[in-house]
Formats: sequence, structure tokens, C-alpha cells
Amino acid sequence: MAGTEGSGVDPRMLAFVAEHRWGVLATVRGNGRPQLSNVGYAYDPEERLVRISVTADRAKTRNLRRDPRITLHVASKDFWTWVAVEGTAELTAVAVDPHDATVEELITYYRGVSGEHDDWDEYRAAMVADRRLVVRFRPEHAYGQLRG
Repeated sequence: MAGTEGSGVDPRMLAFVAEHRWGVLATVRGNGRPQLSNVGYAYDPEERLVRISVTADRAKTRNLRRDPRITLHVASKDFWTWVAVEGTAELTAVAVDPHDATVEELITYYRGVSGEHDDWDEYRAAMVADRRLVVRFRPEHAYGQLRG
């Protein structure tokens, strides 16, 4: 087990997070209990920034507007190596135009998870229709179990 605070977050843990694209996002419900969601995410090591695409009407989005504390749990395929990254979420505006700043950041997210899209115009329109936005956070603390 290991974990460190702030900019001193163990780089091995962040490297593990950067190698993966799927995790479990934990937010805090109004009653104080955790709310968990399976999510795709993109970690940008140069910016030290995690990006997650969400819709405006989801529970996790409402929870983060009320309480920005966030944890992303990432596990290996064999489930024995894992890292939990904590931070304070920032939410972009909801996408309202195919060429607004939120859609541009959603494209950055998509490229981080899946590479290039076959039809960016279709993707842009879908982001507006879905009322998507980006949850982003910088790792403030990480803990977990690294093997190998």
C-alpha cells in the first residue's frame, strides 16, 4: 500500500491510472452515502488532469455540483492491482453548440479514451443532444496496491 498527498502523488500510481481507461467513480450523495458509477476516463499526464464525460441530468453530476469531492477507482484485469485517486471536481458548462469550448474538451476526452472518431460532426452534434459536459480533476491523493 502506498499513497502521498498533492503534487507528491506517487508517479507509479498515476502511471497505472494513465495506462487504463475504465474505472469506478465515487461521488457523495446528499445523505452522505457514496454513489458509484462505472465510467470511461482519460488521464492526461502532462496536465495531470483526469477527464470524464457525463450528462447533465445524471446523479453523479448533481452530486458533484453539490459536493465536488471525487474518487476514481481503477483496477487491473486480475483485480489485484488497483489505485484510488481523489480530487476536487470541476464541471464544464453543458454543451450547447457543436463548436463550444465544452465540445472541444469532450473531443480531447474522446481522443484520450478511443483515439480518432469516424465522424467528428456527428460526435459534436451528439454531445449537444446528450447535454454532455466534462468532469475534470487533478489528483490530490492516491492510494492502492501496485504489484509487479
